[in-house]
Amino acid sequence: MNSNGFWTSPPDRTVRGSMGHCDLTVLQPPFDADPLTCTRALAANDPLQAAEFAASFGTVEAILEDLGPRSSLDVPHPDRRADLDVVQAGAWGHVLGICDPALADNGNDTPLLYEAQALRERFPDARVVGRVHFHAGADHTEDIVWLPDGAMFHTSGWPGDEPFVIGGDPDAVISSLGLTTEVLENAGLYLDEDEPNETEWSALATLALGPADPWNRPDVQTQAFRVGHTGSAVRAMEHLYFI
Repeated sequence: MNSNGFWTSPPDRTVRGSMGHCDLTVLQPPFDADPLTCTRALAANDPLQAAEFAASFGTVEAILEDLGPRSSLDVPHPDRRADLDVVQAGAWGHVLGICDPALADNGNDTPLLYEAQALRERFPDARVVGRVHFHAGADHTEDIVWLPDGAMFHTSGWPGDEPFVIGGDPDAVISSLGLTTEVLENAGLYLDEDEPNETEWSALATLALGPADPWNRPDVQTQAFRVGHTGSAVRAMEHLYFI
């Protein structure tokens, strides 16, 4: 590892593509019964616990710099290679979360699933929920919900196109969460067994977090960190974000 970390691309190289969602969240008990009541305040972010969570994440080798607080609305939208070294993390009481450009993919791998599996082992009593949306000429998404009772679903692929792969059992997740057809439809979630790549699976992930969803909320603060990613994470990002 040199002064440029594991990167072969210079810090000012322009990034290809753009990100939407790119977050993985651990929701520990207590869980909220009403997934549509999104007004409850979360605990204030604890920067030290946020740093510990970020440092323990599988794609991160070291925390290099604390960049200070940022709104959860200000999720990373990398423009230059150096921007890919910035992650946001939070520890809001019983909720832990991270937004990391290394979670994005274009179908060559499933980084979200891999990191969710590790968090599931660390926090077996929690809901582990992730959403990733990457665009580079076409959209690629990866979404996951893993519940304490073992019910889970994982999707990865090209919405509206192929290939699109669904793992686990979305119906089991819906049943375990007690989500009615009305709740699903009010959230814009319409399940099509014949064309699963037409379903907005991130909406089901959002319902699993309910009012504890820390992302895209103006009242929630994260902590931003410049990190040194692992060698494998950097290699994957170089293939994804640069031509």
